[in-house]
Amino acid sequence: MSVESLIDLKKYPVNNPNSIHYRNVILQVQNELAEDGCSVLSSFLSSKGLEYIAQEAEERKDKAFYSESKLCNVYLAKGNPNESEDHPQNIFMERSNGFITADLLGLGTYSYMLYHWIPLRRFLAKCLSKDELYIYEDPVSNMIVNLCKPGQTFNWHFDTNEFTITFLLKGAESGGYFEFVPNLRSTSDECFEEVKKVLDGDRSRVKRLNLRAGDLQFFLGRYSLHKVTHNTGNTDRLLLIQSFTEVPGIVGSPERVKDLYGKTTKVHQGKLGKLNRNDQLLD
Repeated sequence: MSVESLIDLKKYPVNNPNSIHYRNVILQVQNELAEDGCSVLSSFLSSKGLEYIAQEAEERKDKAFYSESKLCNVYLAKGNPNESEDHPQNIFMERSNGFITADLLGLGTYSYMLYHWIPLRRFLAKCLSKDELYIYEDPVSNMIVNLCKPGQTFNWHFDTNEFTITFLLKGAESGGYFEFVPNLRSTSDECFEEVKKVLDGDRSRVKRLNLRAGDLQFFLGRYSLHKVTHNTGNTDRLLLIQSFTEVPGIVGSPERVKDLYGKTTKVHQGKLGKLNRNDQLLD
């Protein structure tokens, strides 16, 4: 099966950048991202593409890594002893999901083919209003599957990256909803008071998406607080996550990669992790 056949090219002609439809889709995504930092292209994957990529994830579920640290704050970082116990940095919540790491989805898989397909990367860059996107060179975490089994969740958090690209491969029977609070913090302000309101149960700004298998989601998760609610059904939720950078040579910090994914490689040895930052926000 060719990489082109993984995508519904009639709806989303990512290999035809000169078409009017191509430009209209990009404009749609850009407008939606400007509004609330989120945009969804429904049924982006073809039926066969979804079937094959989901099957790859299903076959590797038994190799998923579950972190020993079952609690985390919204910054996926350590607490701050200089702040009060009820400060957002010191509020820790359940994180029970697992990850199928990139090294398990290597050369020869459809997931790998899709991630490395240049026309798709150029399309994603235009949607995100970026000049160019590069493959995230972290061999453990550049392309992963978030596995949320029945009863599991990934609670409120901000992302390390400015944006994420995700494909829902399989939804939960019930629960497992993606919820987010658009633009809760900015490049210059952590907005701790607003974060605390959400953690205390204020849902006045919370949005919930009803994603379907095959959907492509763009999300500016560095500024928008978000979570996956508890999977209350009897089936697993599978989400393919593709990470890109705006400059080449970026890898994750060994400490973060080890905690989230359970392993590091020679690429990580002796490195603090090259981070692509346009802000001084907490991770």
